[in-house]
Amino acid sequence: MTALVGTRHLVRLALRRDRIVLPVWVLVIGLLPASTAGAYGQLYPDQASRASLTAGMGANPSIRLLYGPPFDLSTAGGFTAWRFGVFLPLFAALACLFTVTRHTRQEEDTGRQELLSSTVTGRYAALAAALITAGIGAVATGLLVALGLVGAGLPAGGSVAFALGTTLTGLVFAAVAAIAVQLAEYSRTANGIAAAVLGAAFLLRAVGDSATDISWLSWLSPLGWSTRIRPFAGDRFAVALPLVAAAVVLGAVACLLLPRRDVGMGILPARPGPAVAARGLRSPFALAWRMHRGLLIGWAVGFAVMGALFGSLAAGIGDVVGDSAQAQQMFERLGGAQNLVDTFLAAIANIFGLIAALYAVQATLRMRSEETALRLEPLLATGVRRLSWAGSHLAFSLLGATLLLVVAGLFAGLLHGLRVDDVAGQLPAVLGATVAQVPAVWVVVGIAVVVFGFAPKLSTVAWAVAALFLMLSLFGPVVQAPQVLLDLSPFTHVPKLPSAEFTVTPFAWLLGIAVVTLAAGLTGFRRRDIG
Repeated sequence: MTALVGTRHLVRLALRRDRIVLPVWVLVIGLLPASTAGAYGQLYPDQASRASLTAGMGANPSIRLLYGPPFDLSTAGGFTAWRFGVFLPLFAALACLFTVTRHTRQEEDTGRQELLSSTVTGRYAALAAALITAGIGAVATGLLVALGLVGAGLPAGGSVAFALGTTLTGLVFAAVAAIAVQLAEYSRTANGIAAAVLGAAFLLRAVGDSATDISWLSWLSPLGWSTRIRPFAGDRFAVALPLVAAAVVLGAVACLLLPRRDVGMGILPARPGPAVAARGLRSPFALAWRMHRGLLIGWAVGFAVMGALFGSLAAGIGDVVGDSAQAQQMFERLGGAQNLVDTFLAAIANIFGLIAALYAVQATLRMRSEETALRLEPLLATGVRRLSWAGSHLAFSLLGATLLLVVAGLFAGLLHGLRVDDVAGQLPAVLGATVAQVPAVWVVVGIAVVVFGFAPKLSTVAWAVAALFLMLSLFGPVVQAPQVLLDLSPFTHVPKLPSAEFTVTPFAWLLGIAVVTLAAGLTGFRRRDIG
């Protein structure tokens, strides 16, 4: 028996388990650049508007911090590469690292890997299968990106270069996750380690791109390497070699670490807890706090950083738009207001709401992971009731998402107010715009609870619904989708504050839908069997 025997069967099993999640992120990430590449000619139809855009980008370090350096904004390909050159590899990296963790460390957490290891499977089969599955997703994403851009009329060389950077970045962080799962004993810790490495890579690239005197920092980050391939602006394929080398070396390190631990254990030993639980841990809510606090704190830090970045960009949004009247109209469709800065603030408030909905789904489905890990039944065998247990978790889904929006609004409003010397006026306005997204986020939570209550085995449907709302809200107005389709997203009905008129009716409807779905989902959970 070789160390890789059984890998093919484990890959088939992983692909079957990810038959919904994997295609969703491949389609969303893969079709994203092509969906907006054709809009460049409409937004910037003449040389004057393109020259104004280029001048604004080159002089605005805060925009370079977020999007990276603009190498060539005079063509549709160069504009697309600048707009998505950082965030597309970032999303691909997140998808790959979560895939590797799900099929390695999470399998060990649930005890399934030990059962599989007792069959005819090699020592490295599970890790190899997880990396191959993530690699299939990354390669499929890259192919879809390249084909979509070529179909949109962009040069084939630049399309392949852009897709190559996205794919290889995903593979690098798949290997990072492979190392993290050897170090940590639990999947949440492994995800945290890998995500922290990704965050550090983003910060290194951001500082290097925004400060010209220390631009060498960008070369320390895989995200910086992917942008330095320069798609549609020279196509420097040789820069892809460090990404290939990093993926191979990190993967080899993960393979060297694997034999140094037992199945279910990590190289970094977990700290043993006290023999007797503290008095503050003797309630369902206290237990839920222990399980959710790390996730909530991590998301809160991320929202603070995003709020500060977007808030600092708001006052200079005119540099992004340039002299293009079409671009101003696009922002108005996204923000629904007269003032360009206010439309941008409304648009980023909507984005914060959509991202907070993703956290809310993740926090809600933690109930399902506790159920499948067989930790729920022992709790219910005590004096804990189902609804009190579910309510303790939903408190973090509902109030945790609200907290994230408050944090984003505070930092965005503060940074924007400091830039325009009007903190007292801008901070409450921006905070109100982000908090206004709360009812729509709660509707997403209600839908996730309905899925958990009535069809727990289809819990991935909650992710699909959240992804659908995200696509409709972000890209529906840009491509002028039919209003009846846009109305499917609850975020469409939120007033576009801060400049739009505040009306109570949409908030009342959204809150009513959230209450009804939450009550229905909890009723289903109360009546169904556990497991």
